[in-house]
Amino acid sequence: MPIVSSEKTRCIVLVGMPGSGKTTVGRELAKRLGRRFVDSDHEIEARTGVKIPTIFEIEGEEGFRRRETQTLDALTHEPDLVVATGGGAAIRPENRALLAERGVVVYLNVPPQILWERTRHDRSRPLLQVSDPKGRLQEMYLARDAFYRDVAHIVVEGGRGTPHAMVRLVEKELQAICAL
Repeated sequence: MPIVSSEKTRCIVLVGMPGSGKTTVGRELAKRLGRRFVDSDHEIEARTGVKIPTIFEIEGEEGFRRRETQTLDALTHEPDLVVATGGGAAIRPENRALLAERGVVVYLNVPPQILWERTRHDRSRPLLQVSDPKGRLQEMYLARDAFYRDVAHIVVEGGRGTPHAMVRLVEKELQAICAL
């Protein structure tokens, strides 16, 4: 990724696997930077009036991904925002293009074993409602890691640290590439 201009700092976007801490880190990062925080999955639910599992059930993953792209397009036009994307947002080339063009993209890279520990009791993640969620997370990680790296301006290695420590790492990297 190229060096980020100060104009792109208007939107900071967190990408990564389900359970990587995008919402938790994003919320605290926004607070520390004095910006508004939005979780794109929560925004999709607010706009549609239904939960994401229901969208998957009725429209399938493709229908959900279309809604996700529309939501990300709208959100990335707003100033002074920190956005936590859904885990699959970086799969679509159009999402990667708009995220990289309109903001600073931070990839929270967390190993699959830790992702499984964090998500194993969460029934709200449609793609993990399979007989082997741990194996599914490993497959997803292998399939998605390159997409996350492709779109990211910053890669932060996460895992066992606290959310606060992750926020400090993100802040440090942001300061290194642009004036906040």
